Amino acid sequence: MSKITQVNHISVRRSFDRGRSHYDWLDSRHTFSFADYHDPSHMGYRSLRVINEDVVSPGSGFGMHAHKDMEILTYVIDGSLRHRDSMRHQTIIASGSLQKITAGRGIFHSEYNASDKGPVHFLQVWIMPDRNGLVPGYSELTLPRPDISHPMLLIGSSLGGNGETRIEQDVFVYRGVLRKDLTVSHGLGKGRGTWIQVIKGRVALLGEILLAGDGAAVEDVPELNIGGIQDSEFLLFDLA
Repeated sequence: MSKITQVNHISVRRSFDRGRSHYDWLDSRHTFSFADYHDPSHMGYRSLRVINEDVVSPGSGFGMHAHKDMEILTYVIDGSLRHRDSMRHQTIIASGSLQKITAGRGIFHSEYNASDKGPVHFLQVWIMPDRNGLVPGYSELTLPRPDISHPMLLIGSSLGGNGETRIEQDVFVYRGVLRKDLTVSHGLGKGRGTWIQVIKGRVALLGEILLAGDGAAVEDVPELNIGGIQDSEFLLFDLA
């Protein structure tokens, strides 16, 4: 049975408690209910509906399939991902890049490992938009190399511009990259919640140690201090 451990104002979702889909070409871990994995206690967090961590074998992938009324973020961790869609986009998303699709009234797309030699490792995140029936849209960001003096990078928000992608929801999405023994702070507005998804390394947050694949929801805390126990990478979602 999947579990979330709650201590004070933090609820931790451990990597090993996530759902899993495992095939000869795909190893996918589901933070929230997805496809054949259904757990009514883990249906999402606020407007955050899906966080899937996927590893796809060389030359394999997801054929054309439909989406509707969802903001879809794909962050490539290692390798490269070949994308095609019904909006006539054909591209290869490289490691360290972020793709955003507004599915809106409906789109079709496919995602394949662009390499025939090594796997591709990526996160796919679904955020429920603030309204349905949007005009479908597409954007892609090549994120700058991590800068030790700026460990938190805003990569998505409802405003867009200034180097981040626009998301049709009241949300701020950050990529965090921490060196060992470095701490970064994030202020949390009244009534808002934060989800942190660790990609690499391990971090300290509100007395909890979060490892790669772990996630955590935090509420009713005015400021978060995230410490790098090892060199680490994570995504932080600040949600209404």
